[in-house]
Amino acid sequence: MPTTSWTSCPIWGGIRNIPMMGGYVFYYRERIFGGVYEGGFMVKITEASRKSMPDSEPESPYEGAKPMLPVTILDNKIALQNMVEAMYPELPERKAKKRKA
Repeated sequence: MPTTSWTSCPIWGGIRNIPMMGGYVFYYRERIFGGVYEGGFMVKITEASRKSMPDSEPESPYEGAKPMLPVTILDNKIALQNMVEAMYPELPERKAKKRKA
């Protein structure tokens, strides 16, 4: 996977990642938008992600998971930034954690 200097993009301050299942899950402004899995960097399927990467074919990041789109624009940080920003309103809000009684 090509390395990208994300820190020079304005939105990257709103991104965080959490190690999970041998990969990473990525959040933008507390909404999950994608992750790094065995197959590489993938994002949720939204209208914005499909429009930004029409050449990307959905695939499952791991057995039993919902299909996602492999990111085909890693070398274009402006296009990647624009896609993540456009995806944000289409992403579900983070579920509140249940408090233990």
